[in-house]
Amino acid sequence: MARVKGAMMTRKRRNKVLKAAKGYWGAKSKHFKMAKEAIMKSGNYAFAGRKMKKRDFRSLWITRISAEAKVNGMNYSTFMHGLKKAGVELNRKMLSELAVADKAAFAALVETAKAAL
Repeated sequence: MARVKGAMMTRKRRNKVLKAAKGYWGAKSKHFKMAKEAIMKSGNYAFAGRKMKKRDFRSLWITRISAEAKVNGMNYSTFMHGLKKAGVELNRKMLSELAVADKAAFAALVETAKAAL
């Protein structure tokens, strides 16, 4: 039986990797081995980035809520505790939107939290 080396499939696989590495700097876009390593690393960074994005946004929301709560004479933890006691079920994303866009509504929420404590 004749030996099959599989040159076509090898070339196809390598071109797929090099196509994915298009735009990378230097040898990372030209050499198969370095391109493969760069793609694996970029995949790891992308995976971690998707997790970090959630943390970063939550942190941003908390900072915004805290800043606006301080303007209304309350700190963040007391404000959140007061809202929980008052039965207000707004998440941090919505609270931060109110803090930025509708300061009057946020001030009303602060008063609700103060009354519940």
